[in-house]
Amino acid sequence: MPNNIILIGPTGVGKTEIARRLARLANAPFLKIEASKFTEVGYVGRDVESMIRDLTEIAVSMVKAEKTAEVQAKATEQAEERILDILVPPIRRHRAVETPDAAAPQEDESEKTRQRFRERLRAGSLDERTIEVDIPTPQIPLMQVMGPVSLEEMVINIQDMLGNILPKKEKRRKMSVAEARVLLTQEEAQKLIDMEKATREAILRIENSGIVFLDEIDKIASSRGQSVGPDVSREGVQRDLLPIVEGSSVTTKYGMVRTDHILFIASGAFHVAKPSDLIPELQGRFPIRVELKSLTEDDFVKILTLPKNALLKQYSALLETEGIRLEFDEGAVEEVARIAFEVNEQVENIGARRLHTILTTLLEELLYDAPDTITSLKVRVTREHVQQKLSSIVKNRDLSRYIL
Repeated sequence: MPNNIILIGPTGVGKTEIARRLARLANAPFLKIEASKFTEVGYVGRDVESMIRDLTEIAVSMVKAEKTAEVQAKATEQAEERILDILVPPIRRHRAVETPDAAAPQEDESEKTRQRFRERLRAGSLDERTIEVDIPTPQIPLMQVMGPVSLEEMVINIQDMLGNILPKKEKRRKMSVAEARVLLTQEEAQKLIDMEKATREAILRIENSGIVFLDEIDKIASSRGQSVGPDVSREGVQRDLLPIVEGSSVTTKYGMVRTDHILFIASGAFHVAKPSDLIPELQGRFPIRVELKSLTEDDFVKILTLPKNALLKQYSALLETEGIRLEFDEGAVEEVARIAFEVNEQVENIGARRLHTILTTLLEELLYDAPDTITSLKVRVTREHVQQKLSSIVKNRDLSRYIL
């Protein structure tokens, strides 16, 4: 049985990122959802079981994507054959039966032509050519029947039920060969995937390695122990969470899903409420408590430079589309980190999210002027530039509250 975790720390400190990376390392289905979205059973809104149904959808999509990648080569090959059938229609067989001697050279010639077209198709020289493709269209409009479990979530698609009974209609569309290749490859991949097997695998993966990240759990903890006004369903949501976290069966449109071995990671800032304000039964189901410290200047420097999607790399790539090369000195990065730390200390600690506001303010003019810059340009941001741009805002408490 998994030991569920509760992460305690200010916003922007990386609680969600820890859980997301953990799920990526384990190749586990992962769902992030805010606990404040749920309402007690009987009130209008989402019930707690909906998160398991959402997780199931994610897992099915995940397994489907993996299976699609496995059959991609075969699907591409079959799509190629379908495009060649449109470009070079095959010779009808009944003619070959009537006059076999005359048909043989024709077939050889047709095969040679087909081979030449195949080579051109693979080389990409036919990508711009327009062809007509038959695309299957739904026979009936998309109808959804709400099931008894949840009027919002439990959806049965009639089209899936009647898909095998009703004949499929096809609609002819004009498109380029490049577009047709993508569309037909997807269609062929769908035919090659065994959806029943994929669904079973997805449910197995959820039940054994699924991770649910319950954010903002402190928002459903009532610090005053009273249930009036907006607090009316807080304790009810906590009570509804108990069986899901402890282990129960949830009905989804793909079948029953057991939650016994799903790992639940809760998180919250706990500025007003404390973990002890949660009902005792729920506290007992989150035995591991981790307190995260606020980010330091060194942490901000690492966040700005190390990750693949670091903010500085994003801004550099964005401006490169306008022909501007943006570079940051080491001193500039340290100064941005120092200012972020200082503003977090003085105004409000919003963690790494403070870097977004500071960099946006710092590069505001450059981002605004970039589309009008005709010639290629190299911009180097130094410590002095950062100080000149931001020092007046940081010193003025009122300004920094509004701007940073």
